[in-house]
Amino acid sequence: MQKKIVFMGTPEFSVPILKSIYENNFSIEAVYTQPPQKSQRGQKLNKSPINQLSDSLGINCRTPASLKNNNEELEFIKKINPDIVIVVAYGQMIPKEFLEICKLGFINIHGSILPKWRGAAPIQRAIMNLDKETGISIMKIKEKLDSGPVCAAYKIELNPCDNAFVVSNKLSLLAAEKIIIEINNILNEKAKFVEQNHELATYAAKIDKSEGLINWKEDAKKIFGKVNGLFPIPGAFFIYKNQRYKILKAKIDKNQGNAGEVLTNDLEVACGDNHSLKILEIQRQGKKPQKIEEFIIGSQIKKGASLLNV
Repeated sequence: MQKKIVFMGTPEFSVPILKSIYENNFSIEAVYTQPPQKSQRGQKLNKSPINQLSDSLGINCRTPASLKNNNEELEFIKKINPDIVIVVAYGQMIPKEFLEICKLGFINIHGSILPKWRGAAPIQRAIMNLDKETGISIMKIKEKLDSGPVCAAYKIELNPCDNAFVVSNKLSLLAAEKIIIEINNILNEKAKFVEQNHELATYAAKIDKSEGLINWKEDAKKIFGKVNGLFPIPGAFFIYKNQRYKILKAKIDKNQGNAGEVLTNDLEVACGDNHSLKILEIQRQGKKPQKIEEFIIGSQIKKGASLLNV
């Protein structure tokens, strides 16, 4: 008898994983994702990437605003009686009564090597922290956030030049490949779940927009990590003459000056450690992204200007 799977996910990160499960001929009984969101302009409702994929594959897609005290969805999943539920960046807490339904558990793919970087933003935090490696962990969900036992972890090296968008894509594709192995192991009861060392746990708190503000007194590496870790959203930025400028791409150089001083007309800025950050792509508030060669034509930010506290 074919085993039954329910999938829960929302963003683009989840898409290759759902597609991989589908293409490997598992029986996906239902998909759960976040409800459609209103666009910033107008009243159009935008379905999540997982919602769009489910529609294209003809899979029943359900979009409850919350699972908490939701008897309708609880009974729906009970009726399916799934063997396993795969959860990838769903974006909702799953109540205890749901976790108790599934025969082999709710299995989460998390974007870090647990117990490091539990929480909402593991990829961004790893890059901002200048970590040397990251990866994915496949774990059984428990009530406490990302604390469940792990059956498998797969590591990748972090290239210092990779931003969160690039790393997210790498981990998503890695997870899409490895989850098939692990689903088969779990369904065949060959998987071994090992408790995490909870004393080593660190937390990747949700990113706040205000964290993107650059402090030019910090080391160039730390600022560079912020630029890459917060790309594309919310982005690392500085303020100059009441205008917000988001740095999309940059590199570290060795030119020196006072922290925040613009050292060249093509926007190389001194940092707090005798190094500099050369900006390669930038986006002025309300404008489109630009290569630095295009941006500097008509830019008010010239050599000698200070970006510190302006």
